[in-house]
Amino acid sequence: MSAPTIRTHHTAAAADAVERARDAATRESWTEAYELLHAHERHPSRGLTADDLSVLADAAWWSGHLDESVTARLRAHAAFLAADDHRGAGLASWWLHYEYAGLGRPAAAAGWLHRARHHLADLPDCPEQSFLAWTDAEEAEAHGDHAAALAAVHRMTGLALASGSPDLLALSRQAESRVLLAAGRRAEGLARLDDAMCAVTAGELSGMFTGWLYCLALTQCMEAADFARAVEWTNAAMEWCAPPWTGRPPPDGGPDGPAAARNPGNPASLPMTVPSGENPFRGVCRAHRVEVLDLLGAWALAEAEARQACREVPVDCLESAAAAYYAAGDVQRRQGRLDAAAVSYGHAHELGRIPQPGLALLRLAQGRADAAVAGVELALACRGAPDHDVLGRARLLAARTEVALAVRDVTGAAGAAAELDALAGDGAGAVPLLRALADTAVGSVALARKGSDALLPLRRALAGWLELRVPYEAAQVRMLLAAADRAAGDEEGARLELGAARAAFERLGAVPDARRAAALLTGGSRRRLPGGLTAREAEVLRLVAEGGTNKDIARALVISEHTVARHLNNIFAKLGVGSRASATAYAYAHGLV
Repeated sequence: MSAPTIRTHHTAAAADAVERARDAATRESWTEAYELLHAHERHPSRGLTADDLSVLADAAWWSGHLDESVTARLRAHAAFLAADDHRGAGLASWWLHYEYAGLGRPAAAAGWLHRARHHLADLPDCPEQSFLAWTDAEEAEAHGDHAAALAAVHRMTGLALASGSPDLLALSRQAESRVLLAAGRRAEGLARLDDAMCAVTAGELSGMFTGWLYCLALTQCMEAADFARAVEWTNAAMEWCAPPWTGRPPPDGGPDGPAAARNPGNPASLPMTVPSGENPFRGVCRAHRVEVLDLLGAWALAEAEARQACREVPVDCLESAAAAYYAAGDVQRRQGRLDAAAVSYGHAHELGRIPQPGLALLRLAQGRADAAVAGVELALACRGAPDHDVLGRARLLAARTEVALAVRDVTGAAGAAAELDALAGDGAGAVPLLRALADTAVGSVALARKGSDALLPLRRALAGWLELRVPYEAAQVRMLLAAADRAAGDEEGARLELGAARAAFERLGAVPDARRAAALLTGGSRRRLPGGLTAREAEVLRLVAEGGTNKDIARALVISEHTVARHLNNIFAKLGVGSRASATAYAYAHGLV
């Protein structure tokens, strides 16, 4: 074969590889597109067009090659610029801004956002400007300017409607939802989010926007404490992520059209088949699922999913891995696996998440009450106003109530419970998950004050948790109700609540709580007390664990401080401990508190 024939053959083969890569991108078969273009790049016989380089960037991102994605996108930008295509250059610049922000390079991200504005600012209205409007809305919202954010969203919606892009229209609905929720217009915000998610669950969007909207919506639902929507859409997201991920068949037409993620103005773009293992959204959606499974009490599955999420999340989504580690820590803490929980919280902290209030509750379980108080108070001070993450602040306030009561700071607990009560709302405006948290906290404070008004909020709390199908918190409330029933002289009611709580804790694997419920059911009989403690020594140890001094204990038990000291010496000797802190840790570990 002559040399010219060989060159012609190579050129034809290269052209065929690029055409097949374009076809794979149209079908959103990203690994196939990446492998074809990557092979072509090693032995290029002809240069790639700007659109081909954009395909390579998208394919590299979906295949987990983030550095190559950025490199290809930089080359695409240069090619668009050389062709005097400012729309293409502007969109490439915006995606570079987005990718650099995800990779933790804010200066580079800001520079490329500036370039995107420069390329697109003076053009007639076009779909690419929707991304700038989306960014404008985010920036305005970050500064608390709801009016400016809403104006930017409305501009985005107008551009999306004019383009005929279902992707951009759904994204604009999600953005409007976020702004409305931040402005306190909850019903309107959730309605907009439902509108956006209809397009997602109906399979009307490209793969990029489907995954993107699942991530955004799941975060919104958890932050807004809308547990029912979080459950529904988490299940839908994981079904979409599960291999093999399939959508509708490819549309008619040639392979030359750029992918929907790069050409949002193409209304013919449809979701296609994506091979197993080629969905970078899987780890992010799984991390959200861990939080839902934790609340639903599916702890073994939640912990397994957390480990899997940490293996799957892309390097530009490490906050999702941090959330998964944190949720795993919560499961391990409730199971009594305190060392494992400490490790999980430590991993979450390494990845940039403040592991509160879980870490504070862990310290409380370890008998380190001072550390628990300091941790949760600092987290509350750092978080400030509720802002977007209503559930995050609510959980901190609930933990602040619990920790304050453990150290007998009833005033501090009452303040936290009151703020939580206001955050939850009342009547038709109440948020069910927040309302259950608030009723639990209010009832706990009333019980600590030995008032007769603890039963009503605690029963409301139990009904709320049961309706939400959140078993651990429901069982915790039953423990409080048992104490309230006993205080009211209803021993039979107390035993019923304790029995139900014990059964729930045992099903969940919440070993310390199950042990505590069992101890209360048996009435703390002497033969069942751990460490050979007498009933009086157990009483002293409980008061020590609650932060009481010798004088406090003597006053509570109507005995002398000398007798308290003698009991403490006996307790230390029987348990083999040498300090009040160690004795407190023992008391928590053995369900005596």
